[in-house]
Amino acid sequence: MYYWKKLGKVFSPQDVTGRSWLREFAQAPATLVFDDFVRCYFSCRPPADAHGQYVSFSAYVDLDRADLFKVRAVSQQPILTLGGLGHFDEFGTYPVSVIRNDGEIRAYYAGWTRCESVPFNVAIGMATSSDGGITFSKAGDGPVLPYSVDEPYVMSGPKIRRFNDTWYLWYIAGRKWKVVDGRAEPVYKIRMASSPDGIAWTRMNKDLIPSRVEEDEAQASPDVFFANGRYHMFFCYRYSTHYRGRENGYRIGYASSTNLTDWLRDDSKAGIDVSAEGWDAEMISYPHVFALDGRTYMAYLGNQVGRHGFGLAELNGTLE
Repeated sequence: MYYWKKLGKVFSPQDVTGRSWLREFAQAPATLVFDDFVRCYFSCRPPADAHGQYVSFSAYVDLDRADLFKVRAVSQQPILTLGGLGHFDEFGTYPVSVIRNDGEIRAYYAGWTRCESVPFNVAIGMATSSDGGITFSKAGDGPVLPYSVDEPYVMSGPKIRRFNDTWYLWYIAGRKWKVVDGRAEPVYKIRMASSPDGIAWTRMNKDLIPSRVEEDEAQASPDVFFANGRYHMFFCYRYSTHYRGRENGYRIGYASSTNLTDWLRDDSKAGIDVSAEGWDAEMISYPHVFALDGRTYMAYLGNQVGRHGFGLAELNGTLE
C-alpha cells in the first residue's frame, strides 16, 4: 500500500476577508504550478440566501512554492461569472480542473442549475484564460459535455489530463436519484471521455470503477496520475444514504490501469484515511495529486466536504 503523510490544513476560507462571495467552503482543489508559487483553484460559497439557497463560485489561492503553507494571494474576484437566466451554470461553478495549452490555460468546470423535483442538475463547461489563470472566458453559453441518452443527469467532477497527445476528461455521471428521509440524493459513477482537441469529446459510456461498499455507492473526483509505467487513480466514494457524518461519509479510494480503460480497484492501497480527531476526522474527499520539486502531494477535503478548507499530504515513497 501507499502511505500519505498528512501535513495539515493549508487554507481556510474563513480566514479571508473583504470578499462577500468567499465565506465558506474551499472545495475540489486543483493546482497549476508557476515558477515560484502554486496556484490552487477551489470552489466556494457566500452565505445562503433568505430561502436557504446557495450559489457556488470558483476562486484560487496562491501558495509559496518553497513553503506550501504560506499564502501569497487569494483571487480578488471569481475566476468565472455565473451563467445567465436559464443557463446550465446559472447557480454555480463547482468543481473546476485546469490545464495549460499553448500559452493559454483551460478550465473545465461543472455548472449547476436548480431543479424542482430534485435539488440540482449539472453539466460540464469549458473556459479559457489569457491572463495567467486569473480570469476565464467561457467557450459559450452551453456545456461541452452535456447530459446524454446514456448519462442522463449530474455530469460533474471534471478532471482534465493529457496523455500521449490525447485529451482525457474523467468525470462523474448520475445513475439514479434516491429519496432518503424525504430528500433526493444522487448516486453517481466515474466515467471517461477522450478528445483530440479538448473540445469535441468521445465518451466511453462505461462505469470505470466497480462499487465496493454497496451497489449504490457514489464515486467522485477521479484524479489520474501517471508514474512508473502505470496510471494511478485516486478518487473518493461514499454510501448513498446518511453520508454526512463519519460512519458513511466520504473516503479516498485507489485504482490502477495500464491502458486507461480497464481499472483494478484496491482501496487498501489508497494510503490515507480519516484522522482520529480534527478537521478531517469525519470524512476525506476530492483528492488531487500533483508533483512538485521531486515530491508528490495530495490536496484533499476534510469534514463537511471542505466547508472549512483543504489540506495537503505528501507521498512517502513512489507510486508503482
